[in-house]
Amino acid sequence: MESVQAIKQRFEIIGNNPKLNRAIEKAIQVAPTDISVLVVGESGVGKESIPKIIHSLSHRKHGKYIAVNCGAIPEGTIDSELFGHEKGAFTGATSTREGYFEVASGGTIFLDEVGELPLTTQVRLLRVLENGEFIKVGSSQVQKTDVRIVAATNVNMFEAIEKGKFREDLYYRLSTVDIALPPLRERKEDIHLLFRKFSSDFAHKYKMPSIKLDDQAVQLLLQFRWSGNIRQLRNVAEQISVLETTRDISIATLKSYLPSEGSNLPSVIKDKKSDSDFGTEREILYKVLFDMKSDLNDLKKLTMELMENGASQVQEKNKNLIQKIYGSGQEDNEIEFEDENDLSVIPMASKTQTSSTNYDENEDNYLFAETVEEEEVLKLEQKEIEMIKKSLEKNKGKRKAAADELGISERTLYRKIKQFDL
Repeated sequence: MESVQAIKQRFEIIGNNPKLNRAIEKAIQVAPTDISVLVVGESGVGKESIPKIIHSLSHRKHGKYIAVNCGAIPEGTIDSELFGHEKGAFTGATSTREGYFEVASGGTIFLDEVGELPLTTQVRLLRVLENGEFIKVGSSQVQKTDVRIVAATNVNMFEAIEKGKFREDLYYRLSTVDIALPPLRERKEDIHLLFRKFSSDFAHKYKMPSIKLDDQAVQLLLQFRWSGNIRQLRNVAEQISVLETTRDISIATLKSYLPSEGSNLPSVIKDKKSDSDFGTEREILYKVLFDMKSDLNDLKKLTMELMENGASQVQEKNKNLIQKIYGSGQEDNEIEFEDENDLSVIPMASKTQTSSTNYDENEDNYLFAETVEEEEVLKLEQKEIEMIKKSLEKNKGKRKAAADELGISERTLYRKIKQFDL
């Protein structure tokens, strides 16, 4: 069995961090077996080195090694890529194609970013892990494969399982052995060593002297968070090597190549909402619809009472209800009751609705035409405009405050303002 140091030299792994050494030790120990391995760690920590170590030290080292980036393959074609397809299985399938699992039989497949796999593909992968069987797209014939699977992910798998984005049974199949690689910020003793290695490599590549950091620049290098880990460190070393004319790098020069932590990076927003927040525009529209439905039911109830008990009795009893539905204080909306059997009790503003109300003496008092409900639904946009106007007035035109009150994003509010020309 090769030593950790020998493996580092063979695969050009730089660093002496105890967590890194432990990860390499576990890879060496599991390599002779056929058990599946899950490599976890942040993006850019070098997870792709572990499956190469495992394959090279296994009895499958003479077989094929195929690395597949699951996040880079479109969802519609990933099953075909992994398991193959038959001729005519879908548009563009002009010939039969072997998938990676068929090609790599007897070897190793590295599934990078396995957390990005669609759920339908996860079911197929689970079957391969359980009994080595798979079916090509467009085929009904079961095929066998003898392949070792090593997977890697930077996703928190337990959160993905909780959200229903990853199958729990597949996770436990893949993670027979977990190998965790530490982020660069936990390997401070290795950061300068890695930077010097990258500087030397780029000096050789671009045929120029190697860059060197002064003491203050080295301290800044060690204190920086390195959210992109080794990949980010390598990129910074390459930029400085190519762009700087002087080979002695000061802290001021190094700082100009480092992003202000948190300012130039994408913000992470947790998807959590309070119970009092409507959360989405769709929920606001549902609320408006429910309110309109309630008003419509009140209107039907009022009309029924008018017909059964007479207008004069109902007018006083339902005064508040009438004002709620039709408003008050406007002359054209005032309600006049002349005759208890006269349907002119319906306000002038809604006479178009009254004309679509059918009365049948032989049936249950009245039939309300669907036109009434349709016209009420058409007022949804007016309700939405009214809500936005009131919120903007209440918050003195401040869009952010208005958006928070309405429970929608500021971008959505801005779009609505332009849409309705408010």
